[in-house]
Amino acid sequence: MQEQVAAPVVSNHSHPVIRWIIRIAIIIGLLITLYSSIIVGIFDPIYYSIRSAQWTQVIVRPSLLWIMMGFLLLVFRTALWFVYKPFPSASYEQAPVLTVIIPAYNEGAMVRKSIDSVARAKYPHEKLEILAIDDGSTDDTWQYIQQAAEEHGALVTAVRFTKNQGKRAALAEGFRRARGEFVVTIDSDSVIEEDTLLAVVGPFSNPRIGAVAGKVAVYNRQKGLIPRMLHVRFILSFDFLRATQSAYGTVYCCPGALSAYRMSVVREVMDKWLEQTFLGTKCTYGEDRALTNMILAKQLNAVYQRTAVVHTIVPWTYKQLCKMYLRWDRSYIREEIIFAKIVWKRPLVYRIIAIWDKTITNLRFPVGYASLVLLVYFTYQDPTTILRLLYAMGCISFFNMLYYLHSEHSWDFVFGIVYAYFSFFTLFWLFPYAAMTLRSRSWMTR
Repeated sequence: MQEQVAAPVVSNHSHPVIRWIIRIAIIIGLLITLYSSIIVGIFDPIYYSIRSAQWTQVIVRPSLLWIMMGFLLLVFRTALWFVYKPFPSASYEQAPVLTVIIPAYNEGAMVRKSIDSVARAKYPHEKLEILAIDDGSTDDTWQYIQQAAEEHGALVTAVRFTKNQGKRAALAEGFRRARGEFVVTIDSDSVIEEDTLLAVVGPFSNPRIGAVAGKVAVYNRQKGLIPRMLHVRFILSFDFLRATQSAYGTVYCCPGALSAYRMSVVREVMDKWLEQTFLGTKCTYGEDRALTNMILAKQLNAVYQRTAVVHTIVPWTYKQLCKMYLRWDRSYIREEIIFAKIVWKRPLVYRIIAIWDKTITNLRFPVGYASLVLLVYFTYQDPTTILRLLYAMGCISFFNMLYYLHSEHSWDFVFGIVYAYFSFFTLFWLFPYAAMTLRSRSWMTR
């Protein structure tokens, strides 16, 4: 990857008055959206179906129940998000010994940018080591790693595999070599902000925390429409969803782009994590979600740190995007099955919230695909149904963008609205396909 765009800095600060204005707008916007949706007759086909006792009631009534429970979940998440506060960063003087692992495969010049961003971060060098691991790249990745090692001296250790073994194997090699009390994993197509390392180890002052998820922003957001849309999606995923999950110590996935772990726990689970199998096939993707699950199974917490920021390169073509989502969806399906067992080990309150969250979240798949059948049927009965749907999607996505506006204070939220339509019409097929190809072992990189 040869991307040359300079990483923008994500601002996490704003005037309190502005933040409260946007919070009030979120509350009012939700009420207006729901009210206007009813007034313009978006749900007329549903009402007709119920009144006429059509076969569609089999789908309609459970869907309405799901919508109601989902709305209550949204209100609950919003309340948690309002009260979320980042953890204090570690002080420079009392920073712990830290190992940063950067696995790389055919990343080219970008891997050096990643290493440089870590080496130049605010962190005492005598307590920092960087392990850059080339997983059998066939391009010039190794040369760039060597250049970085020469520039930064003893701070960087370069490791090279003779053949490609997969990201999980590369990370495992880093875990074995790590001398730090804590370990940070960073993707080789990502760069961190200068305060990120001190921020990401800050939560570990609480001994009950085993993993920390950083905030992921898009490095190449100016490259095209898809990166712009993904930037908004990422911010919503992290600064909203993971912030709410952090309130009950159950961030479901600490991302490969930037996460930190308590090394003593990683050593306990590493063999099991490295040799993980599913459906008789060794797991090579979804290493971040798998490791998070294993740490949660140890009855430790996984939390989100808003002030630890990484900028990562995302796909800019439709083909690249599909590859990324297929990898994520396969991991999601596998690890959701595993989490269904782990959740019973969580503290009672955390367990109840997680079960509620996961039930509503995962029901979106059967409800969503069943709704596609209803959409075709209702559109056949009344062609204006599709117009009502498009209006409803616009209202809901606009409301969601208020969360982004609260976090980023950028008019880029319009790309989030575009993404709502884009994903509905062009990405709906990915999840079923991922479910049918769970045994795939490819990195599915760009």
